Amino acid sequence: MAPEDTRSDTAAGHGGAPPGRTTGAWVTVGVLLAVGIVVPLLVFLYDQEKPTLWGFPFYYWFQFALIPVVSVLTYTAFRIAERATARDRRAHGLGPAAGRKGGFQ
Repeated sequence: MAPEDTRSDTAAGHGGAPPGRTTGAWVTVGVLLAVGIVVPLLVFLYDQEKPTLWGFPFYYWFQFALIPVVSVLTYTAFRIAERATARDRRAHGLGPAAGRKGGFQ
């Protein structure tokens, strides 16, 4: 028979929300990144020729327009993840990540 763990669920790392919980931030990161993955896969959104832009059919220029949009979403997700990681590390008593002094500036 294994000895019983007398620690609380929070102390054992199970259940309970530690102070400064960042679940919302990580959900936001996931949603931002999912948009950049899912939207290009939804071909029915852009499988038409009209409207054209400078002679380019919609299906071309829409995909080109997604590049800066997804880049901004990815950068935003990165910055949110960086802050959430710093909060998580502080909440668990860890210092800044190796090679970092407060993150990117």
